[in-house]
Amino acid sequence: MRGQAVPTTTTEAPVFDLTREHFLRDMRRLAETPAPVWLKKLRMDGETLFAGTAFPHTKMEEWRETNLAPLVETPYYSMTGLPRHTLAGFDTAPCRVDGWINLVFVDGFFDAAVSDASLLPYGAHAGSLAQAMTGPAEKIVQKHLGSCLGKRSAYTALNTAFIQDGPFLYVPQGVELDRPVNFICIATERQENVAAHYRGLFVLDAMARATVAVTCISMGAGGNHFDNVVEEVVIGDGAALTRCEIIDAGATGRRLCTTETRQGRDSRLESFSITLGGAIVRNQLCVMLDGPGAEAHLNGLYLNAEAGLVDNNLHLTHAATNCTSRIAYKGVLDGTSRSVFTGRVLVVPHAQKTDSVQLNNNLILSDTARVETRPQLEIYADDVKCTHGATVGPPPPEIVFYFRSRGVDEKTARGMLTYGFAEDLAGRIPDPALRQKVDGIIYRRFSPGING
Repeated sequence: MRGQAVPTTTTEAPVFDLTREHFLRDMRRLAETPAPVWLKKLRMDGETLFAGTAFPHTKMEEWRETNLAPLVETPYYSMTGLPRHTLAGFDTAPCRVDGWINLVFVDGFFDAAVSDASLLPYGAHAGSLAQAMTGPAEKIVQKHLGSCLGKRSAYTALNTAFIQDGPFLYVPQGVELDRPVNFICIATERQENVAAHYRGLFVLDAMARATVAVTCISMGAGGNHFDNVVEEVVIGDGAALTRCEIIDAGATGRRLCTTETRQGRDSRLESFSITLGGAIVRNQLCVMLDGPGAEAHLNGLYLNAEAGLVDNNLHLTHAATNCTSRIAYKGVLDGTSRSVFTGRVLVVPHAQKTDSVQLNNNLILSDTARVETRPQLEIYADDVKCTHGATVGPPPPEIVFYFRSRGVDEKTARGMLTYGFAEDLAGRIPDPALRQKVDGIIYRRFSPGING
């Protein structure tokens, strides 16, 4: 298969086989640690699936435009059994928001020392998945952990085999959180060839309400560390979740994230995905509209520069009647960067009265940047409204000329245009503090051009 390393001698094992053996050995070490019986079984299922599943490669349709050879050919170890890193004076203040519940994870493990100990409404939980699995929320975790995740890839199976810790949120029926929860996930400058696997679980019971931010950053540019992330989101009947994920993996960071979401009757999801950089970043978002009247609004922004690869892969399934979906993703590409957007909307035979709109717009700032955009519709019902569209191009020269004719230099004009193009996403965020946070990130990225 493509992406495999070529042995230098006839007796040397291919690197991808060595990587698999490293992980399988670490799984056996993890299996010896204390854990609930149900968790051990879930991990074992992941190990079995991983052992029999090929690593992603470009002959697979879903990975056709994304070559993971640099990642697959690296003989990674997991962090199982290795000393855990600390923040060592790293300032988390830029990631925090005053008045929010700020919870910090270091390489996927909860750090209570730098997290807020804010009170939540009775019955609600926010914090560490590891603590939830052995605490009062164990039955909730046991019921939902693994319930959304399909057989996506060898890496999602790998994540299940290494379930240990990660963000956890539970909001009981009818409860509305009075403040957003901010999960701050920090990748340290750990040694090269060490992979962190962390799992997130977010559960809203019927008629619950919550706003969640997931801020993922790298402490530095050193090393080719790899974060393998799986998140499961369960939104009950009539519940509403606003969720914003901000990803900055650093110049050399590698990150694969699969988010699986299942929505009940008359539920609503407002999703915002913002990718600021990374050597290899793949954001896979899979949404199942599983109850009549469910709505999903999926918004994304990727600001890709230098030589980074950003792949946004969306799968949205209309599995019930009278459901609505909106996909609006925007990309700004510079340098020799490369981005891939895939938006697949599936309408099953009985999902009548479906209303779906998909749009992907891309702004290209250099002659060497490249984007592949693949909007897809697969419709098996006859009473539907489904549309899709995509655009790719440089800043409109007539608008640049308009600014210049009014005394604005070309660099500032382009900076203003790019900021306006990207800032449109921030304006859709309903929470004022979250909207201001995202707008500030976008402005700082393009302010040098605006300020000259």
